[in-house]
Amino acid sequence: MRERGVKKVLDVATGTGFHSVRLLEAGFEAVSADGSAEMLAQAFSNGLKHGDHILRVVQADWRWLNRDAHGEYDAIVCLGNSFTHLFSERDRRKALAEFYAMLKHDGILILDHRNYDAILDRGYSSKHVYYYCGEDVAVEPEYVDEGLVRMRYSFPDESVYHLNMFPLRKDYTRRLMEEVGFQRIETYGDFQHTYRAERPDFFIHVAEKEYRTTEEPVGPIGSVTADGEYSGAVGTARDYYNSADADAFYWSVWGGEDIHIGIYDRPDEPIAEASRRTVARMAGQLDLTESSVVLDLGAGFGGSARYLAETYGCRVMALNLSEVENERHRALNAERGLTEAIEVMDGSFESIPLPDDSVDVVWSQDAFLHSGNRARPLEEAARVLRPGGHLIFTDPMAADGCPAETLRPILDRIHLETMGSPEFYRHELARLGFIEVGGGFQEHREHLITHYARVLEETRRQEADGLTEQVSADYLTHMKKGLTNWVEGGSNRHVTWGIFHFTR
Repeated sequence: MRERGVKKVLDVATGTGFHSVRLLEAGFEAVSADGSAEMLAQAFSNGLKHGDHILRVVQADWRWLNRDAHGEYDAIVCLGNSFTHLFSERDRRKALAEFYAMLKHDGILILDHRNYDAILDRGYSSKHVYYYCGEDVAVEPEYVDEGLVRMRYSFPDESVYHLNMFPLRKDYTRRLMEEVGFQRIETYGDFQHTYRAERPDFFIHVAEKEYRTTEEPVGPIGSVTADGEYSGAVGTARDYYNSADADAFYWSVWGGEDIHIGIYDRPDEPIAEASRRTVARMAGQLDLTESSVVLDLGAGFGGSARYLAETYGCRVMALNLSEVENERHRALNAERGLTEAIEVMDGSFESIPLPDDSVDVVWSQDAFLHSGNRARPLEEAARVLRPGGHLIFTDPMAADGCPAETLRPILDRIHLETMGSPEFYRHELARLGFIEVGGGFQEHREHLITHYARVLEETRRQEADGLTEQVSADYLTHMKKGLTNWVEGGSNRHVTWGIFHFTR
């Protein structure tokens, strides 16, 4: 916090006061708030006992924080798993809104909670590295469901204490923060930015309040920020696709204009032909006309956009995060006389720079994989679609029920913690009010296997013909390993691929 110029901090879950003492010792101006008068008395006593600090304390209910505490703060900290004591979503929203209101225009909220995702999905375990209540205290859940976790604390004197908590899931908490106004959220696992989702004991969310003008795109972690920077998984993808190696490889080997998975008539079919067949198959499911407006998310080199514009005469807006790919896209459009028909936009599908109800079709091919919050592009698609509009997309995914650890070789290669799945997309789309068209999802796992095998074969062929003059040997080594992992994952039925088609 010191690097951000934070000076005045409100500790809203001060408990016994040790957070506030640490803040004071680090040079911050700290105010200690808690709902319990007894805890505040203990905190005040501990402040005197540990460093002769006189704590500024205030008894306050989070839901009416502005009534009980006064002033604006550079930071608000809500630590110690405290936020999970709120069992009503209305109370959680109200508390977050109060936190937001008491922050200065560029302030931050730091909020933590246990990794309830792991507890709910895989059972309880703890490394006791960062959070623990003593080496001699045994902690375990006595009861767990989606609405309650009852923890049992057993002490050396054989006394037992119980605590009831609401099991906050990570993505749910992030969504609540976004909905009350926080504009950028970083989530850490046990204070580490990069982590495997099932392993941290605690998640720590750092949410920023920052006023932006209407011209500046707004979005969560992973989307473009006010200063033009990307972060999280989307930033990683952008850096990758902007590299000279990636640009040369995808243009020369993957399929040229179309850099997505193809649908094959035969195993030895040219990659470009199979990739174009995917575009035609998807387009054939839509009733496109010259008046249609299509938004292509993650448009790459623009092969799909040009096919749609040339075949149906429709207008296409192509959103893509790689400026390198977008330059090639614009040049190819100009060569084909399609500059007026296709608008190429730099940006992220997690913060689409278009107004509500502005397009007839949202189209995407193998791009949502790269999002750090895959529900977000779906929410954005729902926002920009006109009533009756269609969402059609493909994505390489985990097979339903496949554990993330099984996918670790693939995930590590593409710098992701998780992938989507058919079940995930169906659930999220239903939540957003989408209706399935033609069954909603057409699975084509076999074409994923064929496609990655063909790309691997073509990589080796071109490598023998001097591909290393355009693409570094190190890049090709890692790419071949990654392609092999995808082929094995598809053959073992751990990953899948197909076409989703929904309408609102």
